[in-house]
Amino acid sequence: MSEQQKLLDLGMAVLRTEADAVQRLADRLNGDFTNACGHLLACKGRVVVVGMGKSGHIGNKIAATLASTGTPAFFVHPGEASHGDLGMICPGDVVIALSNSGETGEITAILPLIKRMGVPLISLTGNPRSTLATEANVNIDVGVDKEACPLGLAPTASTTAALAMGDALAIALLEARGFTAEDFAMSHPGGSLGRRLLLHVADVMHKGTAVPRVNQDASLRDALMEMTAKGLGMTAVVDGQGRIAGIYTDGDLRRSLDQGVDVHDARVGEVMTAGGVTIMQDSLAAEAVQLMDERKINALLVTDTDQQLVGALNMHDLLRAGVV
Repeated sequence: MSEQQKLLDLGMAVLRTEADAVQRLADRLNGDFTNACGHLLACKGRVVVVGMGKSGHIGNKIAATLASTGTPAFFVHPGEASHGDLGMICPGDVVIALSNSGETGEITAILPLIKRMGVPLISLTGNPRSTLATEANVNIDVGVDKEACPLGLAPTASTTAALAMGDALAIALLEARGFTAEDFAMSHPGGSLGRRLLLHVADVMHKGTAVPRVNQDASLRDALMEMTAKGLGMTAVVDGQGRIAGIYTDGDLRRSLDQGVDVHDARVGEVMTAGGVTIMQDSLAAEAVQLMDERKINALLVTDTDQQLVGALNMHDLLRAGVV
């Protein structure tokens, strides 16, 4: 067997071991999980996650996932907790403690103080008979049959199982709270998801004098001058009351020239696209992208609730805003 094949076999063995550990975790999920969710849903403060070593790294990620899905949470290093950081835990909080053995000294050392505060304690352990498991209000068994490490020493399958259980808790709480995509975006305003979900058309559109518009009785020449001045590749065409009568675009210009229209004599109302495609200013910018894709167009006119023209935008505006 080649060295490359040996490496592939080892990699596949690790993945299968860890996948099996997670599957076995799902098979034995029980009332302890729902009891833990009950404590977390009833929490009036924050969720404080503690763990040492590799469990600490997993705990950090669980706290971050909880925080980004509607459950205020943060990580506290148990070694630092006994030297002052325990003051971060307050009445009304809930503690989640991770320890595969359930006997981690730094965690068991702070158990009496947690119990004295009356703070609910949820443990994720690989040993349901351990000190941590028996002292917790709820223990979720995340034990595995074996580690993926061939020496049986490096935390691999056990940390994967704990991480998966943390995700299960976070998503169960998300669903129970009715947490929405917009709520998620509020926690991620700097990411592309936040931009797609938080930006509205009114945030990116051109408005005021930057909106190209001409009266439907205007000459086609005047309409072209307005399009050139505003640089959006189109102009809105409005009636005497300022309502949208149509739109004239670069594409309409090409069709006009193909038909031999005299740009000096023609009225824009005679060659415009009647009505045009519009979008409300309070619509999500992502909806504007979808509408443009569906209609195979590059620009939109924006209206208010009274169907008055209030803005305009094109695909370049959405690209600059990071919505596309």
